[in-house]
Amino acid sequence: MAGSLDADLVEVYRRDGILFPFPVMSAAEAAGAVRKLEAIEAAEGGKLSRRTNQKPHILIPWLNDLVRHPAIVDPIESILGPNILCWASGFFTKNAHDGNYITWHQDSTYWGLSGPDVITAWVAFSPSTPESGCMQVIPGTQTREQVAHHDTYAEANLLSRGQEIAVEVDRSQAVDVVLAPGEMSLHHVRIFHGSEENRSNHRRIGYAIRYIPTSISQVGPRTTASLVRGVDRYNHFDHEPIPKADFDPEAVAFHADSLDRVNSILYAGAAKSRAM
Repeated sequence: MAGSLDADLVEVYRRDGILFPFPVMSAAEAAGAVRKLEAIEAAEGGKLSRRTNQKPHILIPWLNDLVRHPAIVDPIESILGPNILCWASGFFTKNAHDGNYITWHQDSTYWGLSGPDVITAWVAFSPSTPESGCMQVIPGTQTREQVAHHDTYAEANLLSRGQEIAVEVDRSQAVDVVLAPGEMSLHHVRIFHGSEENRSNHRRIGYAIRYIPTSISQVGPRTTASLVRGVDRYNHFDHEPIPKADFDPEAVAFHADSLDRVNSILYAGAAKSRAM
């Protein structure tokens, strides 16, 4: 199989469900990405709207370029194979001392995908440390089946439903996923993970990109994805166009339709919805 990881690292991923750190861009490039993100935030009143922050790669060319970046997709190919879709992306941002956190969860809980061959590339735009509330994982838990979760809808919880694992988590086994600006981690869709509040004096900004092989399908309504490498012989998803400019009308219309479809899956059976 092609890709940038050797067989030993692929085996570590299959054993632990987590690999880090990998360089994606320089510290200067990461700082430039923060400035571009902050310009979009300023245009939206100081914070990305929930809808803009779902699949923003459909709306913004430089994020569309990032989900296709060889430094990200090459190691993904080593694990998923040569034909790869970007199923989703979004920012997880904690401002200094804002109290936001993420409960222990599995990504796969509400995604409605046909299998667990799903990898998240978590790209750090700013320092992600224990003090700033970096992601924590329990290595090896990705080998478990999907476990029960309950929805909290806590306002400070950055997850869609504030979902939390409903079984005991052995936090003594937690590993801090420490990343410098421009680095990324790769984690399995079923690994137990979460993060604490940002106690530092700087923002913690991470961009999570969700990748699947083209063989995976959506259970329920047909949704959309971006082909970032190889060919798609399965045609399970409508392919997302590359935006011509930030928020160009064609991209905005496609994005709105895409979110309506995927949110009907993400919030199926929910007591309330944060989708807007």
